[in-house]
Amino acid sequence: MSHAEDHEGTRRDFLYYATAGAGAVATGAAVWPLVNQMNPSADVQALSSIRVDVSGVETGTQLTVKWLGKPVFIRRRTEEEIAQGRADDSATLIDPLSQNANKPDTDASDANRTLDEAGEWLVMIGVCTHLGCVPIGNGAGDFGGWFCPCHGSHYDTAGRIRKGPAPRNLDVPVAAFEDATTIKLG
Repeated sequence: MSHAEDHEGTRRDFLYYATAGAGAVATGAAVWPLVNQMNPSADVQALSSIRVDVSGVETGTQLTVKWLGKPVFIRRRTEEEIAQGRADDSATLIDPLSQNANKPDTDASDANRTLDEAGEWLVMIGVCTHLGCVPIGNGAGDFGGWFCPCHGSHYDTAGRIRKGPAPRNLDVPVAAFEDATTIKLG
């Protein structure tokens, strides 16, 4: 075996690796625009979080805002509604999970569904979990919370499904108080 034949194999290997590397870079450059176009646009990202001024929401009233194309119920509950929600913790619930993005995989107790420790603020996506209708509130239904008239789902004062075809409690979005009068959604 000559000295030239010994180097021939290593030059050939280098050319294979160099060609494969260049092909990988070219493929990545061609595929990246296709992958990148699936990311949300700037206007969608701008709407992914909103701030809501709740200074005007009186006890016993509800504010409905639109977030990501869905209604969000922000309710300032009365002492009676809080007491009823906590009393219903011992009831047999259709959905035993809180469905709270702030407290994932927790039980559906009233405390796990509210935004604050006192249980005064309840923030929920206002879409029935059965077929996507918008329930009516302000003490509607058999349990004093929300009622979906389309198919007869009844929710209690904590937004938990108690009767009807809906399989889950009303979803609680990612939300937090930024200050005493502002809730940030998203």
